[in-house]
Amino acid sequence: MQIRRILWLAAILIPQIALAQPQQVADLIVVNARVHTVDDGRPMVSAFAVKDGRFMLAGSDTEIRALAGPSTRVIDAGMSTIIPGMVDAHAHLLNLGTSLRQVKLAGSATYEEVIARVVEFSRTMKPGEWIIGRGWDQNLWPGQQFPTHHALSRAVPNNPVVLTRVDGHALLANAMAMKAAGVTAASRDPEGGRIERLADKSPSGVFVDNAEGLVTRAIPPASEQQRREAVIAAVAEANSWGLVGLHDAGVSRSTIDIYESLAREGSFNLRAYVMISDNSADIAHYAARGPQNGLHDGRIWIRSIKLYSDGALGSRGAALLAPYADDPANSGLLVSAPAHIERVALDGLRSGFQVAVHAIGDRGNRIALDAFASALKAAPTADHRFRVEHAQVISLDDIPRFAQLGVIPSMQGSHQTSDMGWAEARVGPERIKGAYAWRSLLDHGGIIPNGSDFPVEEVNPLISFHSAVTRQAPSNLPPGGWYPEQAMTRAEALKSITIWPAWAAFQEKSMGSISPGKYADFVMLDRDIMSVAPEQILDARVRSTWLGGRAVYEGK
Repeated sequence: MQIRRILWLAAILIPQIALAQPQQVADLIVVNARVHTVDDGRPMVSAFAVKDGRFMLAGSDTEIRALAGPSTRVIDAGMSTIIPGMVDAHAHLLNLGTSLRQVKLAGSATYEEVIARVVEFSRTMKPGEWIIGRGWDQNLWPGQQFPTHHALSRAVPNNPVVLTRVDGHALLANAMAMKAAGVTAASRDPEGGRIERLADKSPSGVFVDNAEGLVTRAIPPASEQQRREAVIAAVAEANSWGLVGLHDAGVSRSTIDIYESLAREGSFNLRAYVMISDNSADIAHYAARGPQNGLHDGRIWIRSIKLYSDGALGSRGAALLAPYADDPANSGLLVSAPAHIERVALDGLRSGFQVAVHAIGDRGNRIALDAFASALKAAPTADHRFRVEHAQVISLDDIPRFAQLGVIPSMQGSHQTSDMGWAEARVGPERIKGAYAWRSLLDHGGIIPNGSDFPVEEVNPLISFHSAVTRQAPSNLPPGGWYPEQAMTRAEALKSITIWPAWAAFQEKSMGSISPGKYADFVMLDRDIMSVAPEQILDARVRSTWLGGRAVYEGK
């Protein structure tokens, strides 16, 4: 009887005690919004609460207002659209910061326009100072031919000039730069690179892939302070476009040190998933340190290695299984030996490091997949999340292998719309069926983390969102989209810039959706990109960007 009485009292009192416990009070609540949570359990809500930099709850206004206390900040969103903080799954942060201080050549319609921009920039420089620029694309010019240095050398004779192509896989140097680098007609093509030459075999000024180093080695390195300032500028630029994170595809130890230093100081307002560059000393250093997750208040992850299989399609350096349709004597370049990729992949499996391989051509992609398959056979590993970066042109036979091997195709929507005007001329009507093939890859059971490859493309992640949905350029052309059967749904496209990058970086438990317990990273937009007409998606503007419940960008 005594035991029964105790149980009866407990049944009455315990719920009363629980009800008497003080309810947690939020630091921040946001109400009266259209919130796309990217959480399948509750995909659309009107409000959410934040405590200690993490989401407490997402739900109705009534539910969330119950979590307010005297010190809670309450934001009425005025029916603004809110999505999880966006993440660029393939970008180059320091390069972006550097490009903000260089000659901007993107969109140049002719070689003459490139030269005019360089001449204008040179007026701010002293004789002998290096002029650096980026963004030219000969595919936008009449004739679509690589330039030669002569016109540039005549226009800017007193400064060494190096202008990197939009994809970073070729550069143009003027005569003074080549002289400073010691490049002559006797210079040989390096392995995995090509010096474009004139009829007399002298360098034309264009250097492709590994040949770029013949010139860039002569450029005076930036100081550490200059690099710090460039990173800070790049972070601010990224935040202004709604980015809370990025996967930095190929970073040196010295640059990672800058990131960590800024993060320790509280001056790094991004969540950076860092891919270590293919440098044996750097890889050994971080392998000895072991995989690092969420360092410095969730600002830095170091657990991935970036390799290169081939070059780029625009400069005809992407490795193809058969020659280029518009250059029958050329099948592209292998930047790394296949055995090297396999060896690093195997080491990565054994040390707990993800391996990501740049591969653009169908041969480049097959080499990466074959290397991963061999490494996984030697060291079977669950949940390895190996990646192929770009995965632009894939043999139809290889598309199913991504899902079969558990390999993630990390792709950039804006590359498709930038390249669509000339890509088919490169590979022909059959191979183009496996190019930028998002729907085919998704239908085989994979995911596609989306990105921009900035500064190759514009920073704005909504450009790749729009491309993924419409298969159209920002101009909303061509009508109906380019190979529109390969488009994503809007739900998939939103995942491709939020939860799928998180999953591709082993971060899905801490970011990528507006879910309880995750970092309170979110973006407020002035319109609903999930419901406006497709041609209005890129009219959307970022009102504010929030990292850990704190605004890191607020628009005017």
